[in-house]
Amino acid sequence: MKNGAGPRGPGVLVIEPMGNAGRFLVEAADRLGVRLYAATHKDVHEGYPDRLRAALAGVCATDLTDVPRASEDMAAFCRQHSIAGVAACFELFTPLAALLADRMGLPGNDPRLAWAARNKIEMGEAFAAAGIPAPRWAIAHDAAEAHRVAREHGLGWPLVVKPAEQGGSWGVSVVDGPNGLGGPDGLDGPERSERPERPDGAEAPDRLAAAVGAAQRFTHAHPHGLELDTRVLLQEYIPGGEYSCDTVVSGGVAYPLPVVAKDTTEGRYRIETGHTCPSGLPAPLVRKVQHIAARAALAVGVRNGIAHTEVKIPPGTQTPYVIETGARLPGDNLCEVVEAATGVSEAVAHLQAVLGLVPDTVPSRTDAASIRFLLPEHGGELRRVFVPDLPGTHSEVYLRPGAGVPEPADSSCRIGHVVARAETADQARGLAERVAARSRVEMG
Repeated sequence: MKNGAGPRGPGVLVIEPMGNAGRFLVEAADRLGVRLYAATHKDVHEGYPDRLRAALAGVCATDLTDVPRASEDMAAFCRQHSIAGVAACFELFTPLAALLADRMGLPGNDPRLAWAARNKIEMGEAFAAAGIPAPRWAIAHDAAEAHRVAREHGLGWPLVVKPAEQGGSWGVSVVDGPNGLGGPDGLDGPERSERPERPDGAEAPDRLAAAVGAAQRFTHAHPHGLELDTRVLLQEYIPGGEYSCDTVVSGGVAYPLPVVAKDTTEGRYRIETGHTCPSGLPAPLVRKVQHIAARAALAVGVRNGIAHTEVKIPPGTQTPYVIETGARLPGDNLCEVVEAATGVSEAVAHLQAVLGLVPDTVPSRTDAASIRFLLPEHGGELRRVFVPDLPGTHSEVYLRPGAGVPEPADSSCRIGHVVARAETADQARGLAERVAARSRVEMG
């Protein structure tokens, strides 16, 4: 299957470029003179935006959920088109990308470790083996087991409950206690019943069971139908500020990128509401975050590519705890935010890494940028969106009036975003927050 781009420089096969990072790879390929190809399902390709379709030099149509078939199809495609590098945009396909690169003798990630970048349970095991500071965790197959292992492992409350395989904060909950009764930790003591009665005599809701159910809703990944591991990860809650740090790795050498501050909603669902670069952390702590993010990337097998790592730093400490890492470009328009602040294109560096080249990661400017997402107060039908246009900002609205919007439980509820640029992080954050505060999202 051929598209609009003509032959020129080296070719890179991207396993599923659809998604937030795809457009940044398209721009990066154009800058580098790289021929960009896609491996995807035929029906998924038919839904690609026109700009993405036009930018591709060709498409390998296959079934990405059938690893043997997809491997054969993509290997033949790589030989036919002289592919020089392999990348994945969806983290669920990062093990497949590692296998393909290894098969073709191309720069890639370690296929023996690559599954740990997709599956959060194997990721936890990889972090433990590498001695990386991370939350304590346990596995549950159902609600009853979740109650038991949370107690036996002493994970405490609040407790983070998340799917073993998923992204975009889908299926992730923060549970204050198993039933919402008792003291600050949700329990009065070790003898407390798991399903006590409320003062009015009614049975209290089992919040942990509800969270496990929410995490297990996702049995297959949209839009490819990829089967997911339905086990549930129970993770110790780490208080404190949230940050992310991306790491480009080429030939096993890690090149750290800037640390970015992250903001989320409170309560049961922690939806990302914005990001700011630079983070505002002191320089020594920035270096600590970059170092631990690089270790996390290497622990999950990243050898030629990029990793997006999320960390939390407890109050009063200087110790970053790695929450998770993914062997792919970041979402949430972070590529735009980082480049606006530093001049570094993460997508360019990523393509250079998968081609076995030294990545361009040296900042060319010291500005600041911040993004804020527009969220609805509740789900329903979108009636109207208004975003003011202030100097130093630009915005994008994803949905048109009449579109259905889900309840605010994960990133799928977002209506749009605003990006602000300024000289300092505080100025950029303040400007983006002013635009977001003056914006109006009307739901039916």
